[in-house]
Amino acid sequence: MRATVIHAPHDIRVEEVPDPRVQEPTDVVVRVLRACVCGSDLWAYRGESARQPGQRIGHEFLGVVEEAGSQVAGFAPGDLVVAPFVWSDGTCEYCAEGLHTSCPRGGFWGTVGSDGGQGEAVRVPFADGTLVKLPPAAVSDDRLLTGLLALSDVLGTGHHAAVGAGVRRGSTVAVVGDGAVGLCGVLAARRLGAERIIALGRHRARTDIAKTFGATDIVAARGEAAVEAVRELTGGQGAHAVIEAVGTEQSMRTAVGIARDGGAIGYVGVPHGSGTGLDLSVLFDRNIALRGGVAPVRAYIPELLPDVLDGTIDPSPVFDVTVGLDGVPEGYRAMDERTALKVLVKP
Repeated sequence: MRATVIHAPHDIRVEEVPDPRVQEPTDVVVRVLRACVCGSDLWAYRGESARQPGQRIGHEFLGVVEEAGSQVAGFAPGDLVVAPFVWSDGTCEYCAEGLHTSCPRGGFWGTVGSDGGQGEAVRVPFADGTLVKLPPAAVSDDRLLTGLLALSDVLGTGHHAAVGAGVRRGSTVAVVGDGAVGLCGVLAARRLGAERIIALGRHRARTDIAKTFGATDIVAARGEAAVEAVRELTGGQGAHAVIEAVGTEQSMRTAVGIARDGGAIGYVGVPHGSGTGLDLSVLFDRNIALRGGVAPVRAYIPELLPDVLDGTIDPSPVFDVTVGLDGVPEGYRAMDERTALKVLVKP
């Protein structure tokens, strides 16, 4: 089959690789119908996170089961499924607690020895604990299928941030980051009943999506200017809940600066260059809670899926550029140069 591999920083290629096959009785093979490029993929693309030459890449996909191992109980060939960005066995204590990302037998797509999502097919370990079945009719609805793809990562990650930040009905929420995860954080905050949602962003196309998703205010500033603007909008107090969806030192400083005393920050931006700058004494003195981390999206898919299916929420607008498999390298360039928000891949 053909799949996306990374050879070096800024060197993404689509190459012939061995076809996936069932190796364990709990495996299935999924033919990929939709995949995408994630903002976190850019850290490998830019050389800021290490990859071996020729390693697969991509961790968001949905598709059709082509083959199932003898011990797979929940899926059969022909089933339409979505995969969270981490596989998990579904039976360990962490999985039972909804923390599938800590499953001892789990792993991330695209790690050495595993298939990546940006290819024609994927071998899925522990299929019963990992995959979620989708209605077969969704195959014929392109917009719905695209929205369902967001369940594999960005929608669940935005929801994780909103939950970590303690978003509740009637609260004021601020969102730091105008990427796909930040925008899905806006969508999640609205779904959870936030009364006011302040989106921080300077790119008109993205802030327009934020407004569509439920943002009531836009702050087109960074750093101290952003902190001042949010505090002015909130009568000097700041937001009850802050979603941090970037992962830099500056974004975390901004998140702390715009949080209300007694509020909380839900952080889901993959940390890069943010090893310093978080003063715990500030959090302590102002009673600010910090929750988040890598999102266990497998735990959230059953909750979010019905709302995507019935149109209560529609995350599909975060995908603004569509490419075939051959166009994936150009898709990476577009996202790296911020001429694309999130690239949809149709193998």
